[in-house]
Amino acid sequence: MKRGSRRSSTTRRRPSPERPSWDQYFVSIARLISGRSTCLRRHVGAVVVKDKRVLSTGYNGAPQGFVHCSEVGCIREQEQVPSGERHELCRGIHAEQNAIVQAAAFGVSIRDSTVYCTHFPCVLCTKLLINAGVKRLVVADTYPDTLSHAMLREAGIDLLVIE
Repeated sequence: MKRGSRRSSTTRRRPSPERPSWDQYFVSIARLISGRSTCLRRHVGAVVVKDKRVLSTGYNGAPQGFVHCSEVGCIREQEQVPSGERHELCRGIHAEQNAIVQAAAFGVSIRDSTVYCTHFPCVLCTKLLINAGVKRLVVADTYPDTLSHAMLREAGIDLLVIE
C-alpha cells in the first residue's frame, strides 16, 4: 500500500470494467458530439485534445443563426453532388472546421494537438488542420480522399484509424 493511503489493508478493490484507451475515450466523445449534427447526409463530430484535455469540439451543420439543413433540405442532394466532390456546395460547416473556429473564438491554441474525428477529413479540413499545427489525427471511419492522405503524410501528421 502506498504511503499516505487511506485504504486499510483489508479493503478490496472491486473488479472494474475494462477502461477504454485515451484514443477510444476521445473517439467516443467525438461520436457523442456528432449527435448534434443537423446534416442530412452524415453526422460528424470532432474533438481537439492536448495533454489529455479537451480544448474544443465541433460537429457539422449550418452556421450559427442559420436555418438547419434538416429544415430547408440539402443542396448537395438537390444537385445530386457525389460524396467527396464540390465541398463548397453546402450550407454546412464541417466538424473539424467548427472545432478550429471554436478554439480561435476563445483564444485557444491547438498547435501540437490531437484531433479525434468520427470520419476522415476532406482535403479542405486537412489543409486547415495542417495550418493549425495539429500533430496527430485519430479517426473512426476512413474516407477515400487520396489528396488528404498525401497531404497528411507530407505534413508529418500521425494518422490512426480506430474502431
